[in-house]
Amino acid sequence: MAIATLMSSCCQSPEIESSVPAKMVNGTVVLETPARAEGQTSALQMACEPIDTVRVGFVGLGGRGYSAVGRYLQVPGTKITAICDKYPEKVSAAQEMLKENGFPKAAEYTGDEGYKQLCEDPNVDLVYICTPWLLHTPIAVYAMEHGKHAATEVPAATTIEECWQLVNTCERTRKHCMMLENCCYDFFEMTCLNMAQQGVFGEIYHAEGAYLHNLDPFWPHYEDNWRLDFNQKHRGDNYPTHGLGPICQILDIHRGDKMDYLVAMDSDSYRGAARGKEFMGTDEFEDGDHTVSLIRTHNGHQIEIQHNVYAPRPYSRIFQLTGTNGYACKYPEPVFAVEPDPENFADKETFDALCKLYEHPISAEYEEKAKEVGGHGGMDYIMDCRLIHCLRNGLPLDEDVYDAAEWSCIAELSRISIKNGSVPVQVPDFTRGDWNEIQGFHHSGF
Repeated sequence: MAIATLMSSCCQSPEIESSVPAKMVNGTVVLETPARAEGQTSALQMACEPIDTVRVGFVGLGGRGYSAVGRYLQVPGTKITAICDKYPEKVSAAQEMLKENGFPKAAEYTGDEGYKQLCEDPNVDLVYICTPWLLHTPIAVYAMEHGKHAATEVPAATTIEECWQLVNTCERTRKHCMMLENCCYDFFEMTCLNMAQQGVFGEIYHAEGAYLHNLDPFWPHYEDNWRLDFNQKHRGDNYPTHGLGPICQILDIHRGDKMDYLVAMDSDSYRGAARGKEFMGTDEFEDGDHTVSLIRTHNGHQIEIQHNVYAPRPYSRIFQLTGTNGYACKYPEPVFAVEPDPENFADKETFDALCKLYEHPISAEYEEKAKEVGGHGGMDYIMDCRLIHCLRNGLPLDEDVYDAAEWSCIAELSRISIKNGSVPVQVPDFTRGDWNEIQGFHHSGF
């Protein structure tokens, strides 16, 4: 459909290709917000009954899942009670790790639907999901429906419809659903969060994040080419949350601000198409090599998110903050430029002093052990410890179900914008109007 024809439409258009009902209103794609079901209430700042020892069941024991089991051997207040994978040999490998470290054997489940048995296991409090993307939402929903808290690897959902499934299930069952966005717990991002909350940068009006990571060395290791297959079939920013998550927390998204609308565009596919041909034998490839999404918030702030997993270039999440009083950026080297000299980068002595002065209390508490245990430099371990700390103390999570939905939804929103000539697309308000009820609530209850 021509852009002019599309923009003149103000009714349902099947060519928008959205997973939920959508229409064009004054040149912007507007997605339908389903009404909250009767008796269902908001999960903002939701706290659940404390759990003294959190019994954890792991679903998916590939690279991420296997390493998560290893970390949880050293997370206080937990017990690994169940493990599951489609393939029995992966379950056996995880059992062997438990045995070698002096831990009791966990209940084990295998097969395509073994996760259902794990979710039904009465000796599990938390289901920790490390499967391919398309299984994240189905397993998380099944876990919550069976009385379990759910923690899922990123992205939590691949469509807007799935985002609403997570939100509605969490609100209805009153069980937590956390997306395991580990980059929110990286040391530099946590320091910047603390600096932002203390006003060091002033009003932060522009932020940039990204996932720029050449995956050439990793494509052969994804079982059945599942990750490349997803990109081959789906255009847009299919992996937005590493760059977006820390920024949303700093900008207090759904805690005093909200994302209003997005526009996106991409390049043609070059190296992505070549990898699709090499590993999958296909001549078609949907995902452009480089995707850029621009988001404007209700309070007039701007977010730029980039995605490129094909280019032979250095890794970067960019992580850049521009405020009225200062600036921060993580790549290629972490820097600050703040008062009294915001026009120049702080020298090493000043940089180190700022990092020490504004080290986040959570980072300070877990830093030594986190660097010993590892997991992306320790941020995985901090994320795990914070999740368990909140569950054991009956606290709201640092990353709640609305974060999971809002950060994940960028994939489909960018796809809709690109396929319709880079038109604006309204970002759904998954809080259904409650985004301004809580001001600046992040990483509390320490």
